[in-house]
Amino acid sequence: MQIVHEDQGRTGIFATGEGKDRAELTYAPAGIQNSLIFDHTYVPEHMRGQGIAEKLVDHAVAFARAQGKTVVPACSYVRALFDRHPERYGDIRTEEEKPVGRI
Repeated sequence: MQIVHEDQGRTGIFATGEGKDRAELTYAPAGIQNSLIFDHTYVPEHMRGQGIAEKLVDHAVAFARAQGKTVVPACSYVRALFDRHPERYGDIRTEEEKPVGRI
């Protein structure tokens, strides 16, 4: 599976597939310095259960680590994944009082 990074200036998308087969994770700068907010993941219903969302998260986390940033898991899927695997994501996870407050 090829995951591409679509840099949209201050925001971005990690995506795989096209059209009705497109899955994605979106991010934006968080309200705290050196942090990104992972605010949305989407996998089409017919593609769910294949680990695609987790692969998108892992790719996005690797990107954040390479940038020296932490991650606010605002998306419910990302938050649940971080909660289930603190050994994998505990070093990069951070929280905001208002996770929707972007800069």
